[in-house]
Amino acid sequence: MANRHRGEISAELDGRTCTLVLTLGALAELEDAFGAQDLVALTERFARGRLAARDAIRIVAAGLCGAGESVTEDEVARMTTPGGAAGFARIVGELIAATFGAAGEGAGRAVSPPGAADVAGTDVAGEGGAAEDGRPFGPAGR
Repeated sequence: MANRHRGEISAELDGRTCTLVLTLGALAELEDAFGAQDLVALTERFARGRLAARDAIRIVAAGLCGAGESVTEDEVARMTTPGGAAGFARIVGELIAATFGAAGEGAGRAVSPPGAADVAGTDVAGEGGAAEDGRPFGPAGR
């Protein structure tokens, strides 16, 4: 079971419940992948709220690897989750929020999780979705 105090989340991928966490090692890999100079630059990139599908694949893969899974980005690209692309947007948003804190939590810069529209550039969820705590994603969540 995921421990939110450690930045972990649970997500259903390919029909099984997986734990994801962005460890420092996983964050370092994302810094390299996104060309971010440091954690502040990485946080600012996430705070912009616009991520490509490839970005979502990288973040999910990093989260799975951070939790001890041995998975490649190509394998993540072929995975399915309830809600399709919008489901992946929810996973990415929850993982980023668990790692950096949702708006109004903690000290420092807060990161707003991206919505479904931010992952693919189109609101694939129609009216958006909602996180487990009820916060809306998509256009209604901004």
